[in-house]
Amino acid sequence: MDKLTEREPATRNPLVAAPALAVQFFLIPLAVIGVTVMVYVGFRSLVVDDHSAQEYLTEIRTGGSSRRWPAAYELSRMMADPKVRADRTLGPALVKAFEESKGGDPRVRRYIALAIGRLDPPLPPKAVADLSTSLDDPDSEVRISTIWALGSSGDPSVVPKLQPLYASSDAGIRKIVVYALGALPGDAQLGTLRAALEDVAPDVRWNAAIALARHESHEGVPVLRQMLDRGYVEGAVTRDVRQDDDQDPVAEVMIGGLRAAAALKDQTLKPSVTTLSQQDRSMKVRQAAIEALKVMG
Repeated sequence: MDKLTEREPATRNPLVAAPALAVQFFLIPLAVIGVTVMVYVGFRSLVVDDHSAQEYLTEIRTGGSSRRWPAAYELSRMMADPKVRADRTLGPALVKAFEESKGGDPRVRRYIALAIGRLDPPLPPKAVADLSTSLDDPDSEVRISTIWALGSSGDPSVVPKLQPLYASSDAGIRKIVVYALGALPGDAQLGTLRAALEDVAPDVRWNAAIALARHESHEGVPVLRQMLDRGYVEGAVTRDVRQDDDQDPVAEVMIGGLRAAAALKDQTLKPSVTTLSQQDRSMKVRQAAIEALKVMG
């Protein structure tokens, strides 16, 4: 892959990178990244002036109920900027705000958890402990944001906290648990990831295959092969492709599979990758396949 090989040494596994980059390779539940987009237009008019991260923190902790969750959203969005994360006072303040939000508006907790997850590891003291208290939160989206944040922490000690959550009946929870386990270092979670290859939900299986590829395991190759089959993916993906939206959920799944195939350099997948590079109707998929072939050799 052109961009990948320009940035990383040739011997480095492109799926073994900082947790902040994991989002490129995993199929994350819409509840984590989509809900923020859906609600953004609804309250953007309430936050029309430019605030600093510290000002948003003040609003989160002392503002009225109509201002706190929009401020939390804006702050979580700002945390994607390395210049904002460079302020080392933000981490402890975010953890404190998360602790203070317990029992309050779940939207505030949801976005603060996302903001904490975007901090550069290691997380501040108490962050993992405070986030862990929300793993049984009654709001499922708070749980999803918390699991994502713990997966982004880079702390292998959270693996035992997350593994039992794979038993959830909620496929969205299982999907984000598999994502988080794949993003964390170590081998303790491999058994859970192998089990997830047989999950009833296709996107849980897909996340499991990509997670195993991130851990340099070829055990998910049969699932990756399915991800490279457009007909199969189109039959499994339930989200519609909107003509006014640049997002193509079928292409996203296939590109995730292509990146995992490139990371493993599994030659049994090369015929499928070659076919996609020449024939797939999505130019994004074709380009991803061409880049994968460059890595696979």
